[in-house]
Amino acid sequence: MKTLLIIPAYNEELSIGGVIDDIRAHLPEADILVIDDGSADATGKTAKSLGVTVITLPFNLGIGAAMQTGYHYADMNGYDIAVQFDGDGQHRANQLRDLLKPVENGEADISVGSRFLNKGSYEAEVARLIGIRILSRSISLLVGQKITDPSSGFRAVNRKVIRFFSHFYPDDYPEPESLVLLHKTGLRIAEVPVLMEKRLIGTSSITLMRGFYYMIKVLLAIMIDMIKEVPRR
Repeated sequence: MKTLLIIPAYNEELSIGGVIDDIRAHLPEADILVIDDGSADATGKTAKSLGVTVITLPFNLGIGAAMQTGYHYADMNGYDIAVQFDGDGQHRANQLRDLLKPVENGEADISVGSRFLNKGSYEAEVARLIGIRILSRSISLLVGQKITDPSSGFRAVNRKVIRFFSHFYPDDYPEPESLVLLHKTGLRIAEVPVLMEKRLIGTSSITLMRGFYYMIKVLLAIMIDMIKEVPRR
């Protein structure tokens, strides 16, 4: 299947080269698209020097806009599968084929890499783990199936989801909200166990101080998603 790796990247100059090399080593048949989300460093220039396609946004628009740009590119260019893959080195390309299997086999419309299906495989701060578990249980209840890692940005989608996301994608909290929206449209969600590396360079945009605030806002957002009209594509 024609597959596109979408890498949203903001100030990832020091890690983007290693990420691209890792993908090429484990999934050489896939195309790579870097969305340079208004970086102030040489993220886009570094990616271009490695021969991948780069779309540079005029300023930092956030992960939602960056990924929707990638999905729109995938839709316009006829890709069968699109994979979201972070530019900071946390995702491991040696697990891409396992992530792709449910989508390639027609078992799911979206396959999400979960850090929590294998117990003890991922370490995080206690406060963050509590927040993720509350969010996980809330979304599981709403979609009618167990979702262990709703905030995971390591995911693969098929053509149906590419088209849907290219027209309709959440801005603020795209990973958890998108699962609720896909459930409302009748699309199938699967999770596969994955291992993720700790971020080696830079810091996460979600700090411990913002964790509780983030969780409350996400819960409110997904409640709104459940009651608003969603276009079916």
